[in-house]
Amino acid sequence: MGKSTGSVVSRRGFLAGSLLAPFVGPQIVGAATLGKGGGVAANERLQIGSIGLGSRGSGHVNTLIGRNEAQVVAVCDPFLSKCEANAARVNKAYGGTACGAYQDYRELLAQDDVDAVFVASPENWHALHDLAAMEAGKDVYGEKALALTVGESRAVVDGVRRLGRVFQVGMQQRSGRDFRFACELARNGYLGKLHTVRVGVPAGTDLPEAPPTPPPADLDYEIWLGPAPYTPHNDLKCSYNWYFMTDYCAGWVQSWGVHHIDTAQWGAPALTRGKLRVKGTAEFPRVGLGDTSTAWQIEYRTDDGLLLVFSDNVKQQQGCRFEGNAGWVHVNRSGIWAEPASLLGVEIKPDEEHLYVSEDHHTNFFDCVRTGRDPVAPVEAGHTANAITLIGDIATRLRRELTWDWAAERFTDCEDANRMLARSMRAPWAL
Repeated sequence: MGKSTGSVVSRRGFLAGSLLAPFVGPQIVGAATLGKGGGVAANERLQIGSIGLGSRGSGHVNTLIGRNEAQVVAVCDPFLSKCEANAARVNKAYGGTACGAYQDYRELLAQDDVDAVFVASPENWHALHDLAAMEAGKDVYGEKALALTVGESRAVVDGVRRLGRVFQVGMQQRSGRDFRFACELARNGYLGKLHTVRVGVPAGTDLPEAPPTPPPADLDYEIWLGPAPYTPHNDLKCSYNWYFMTDYCAGWVQSWGVHHIDTAQWGAPALTRGKLRVKGTAEFPRVGLGDTSTAWQIEYRTDDGLLLVFSDNVKQQQGCRFEGNAGWVHVNRSGIWAEPASLLGVEIKPDEEHLYVSEDHHTNFFDCVRTGRDPVAPVEAGHTANAITLIGDIATRLRRELTWDWAAERFTDCEDANRMLARSMRAPWAL
């Protein structure tokens, strides 16, 4: 299907009798025509599609329509009203240029002028959306957390490398100078021997009960659920509240946790090598729709004794703090602090380790689409950050200490825990 004229196309019309059948995309040249081969002027706009138009996805659309490097040509969400509102905003920004608007992501991926896709759907959809986009020839900016489970997360990594696509994970702190500098201080020995990393993120929340209700007329509820188990619609879950329901996300321990956990692993690479011993405690709702942790304290220890303490920020200051025997540095989105304070004036020497410099996450993605290089937040980083949060969540649910083997990507000492690394998808969805 080519570009629409701006009206929303229903999935029923598109699928034409093959409801929910796996989509096989056309052979689309996509980003290969936009600089990887050197055949197009550097100032030509990348054509962008956006899947998932909640607050995060709509935020991406708002940002993209103000950028010269890219043009939004298609949007998608199971809510018809979100599609129409975002398409109208795009068309107004571009002076009437028609933006394709779809309720089913497969229709957007069949639009042959889309070079790259922004995926900002709920976590239970991430792996399917990311992989389908790449198989259709698109590069992907994939929101965090990378996927709902460790198994799905690994499938996305393998898909990126098998298909040779550019994939930027939406862990935008890697494009912040303070975060990069804190990690360089830790990696280059300015803190002395690193012994502890502390991460704090916002605590979770519980949800009240909600009775079943008919889906609103503008919602394609079957597409909203996708691979999640079927449960009746209610008036709470098809919005921000899905973050706190394990059918769709592991909660803030995962979806907020990956940001500062990624900073921790960027500054302390030992956290993603060898084996990790993990244990922790957490509080979970006793009633209501929510079933993700509302508070937690998880400890991870590497083979060489490095300790990562990951908590909600009621117990621990939000951000990432690296502690060594010669000082510490703490960074979050409000700033950077250190002891001794003189650490903040350090200049990393030319012969020391310098991390990937990105000043803007979107710009870095666009540059990488044109050049074919890996972005500042590569898919492997998204996978390991996601895995760290999820193995911690598993340890709190089983209430026991576990040993995680990075080489095998399995627990060495608990098959119950290994069974929690993947989930079945509701037919006919499958990776």
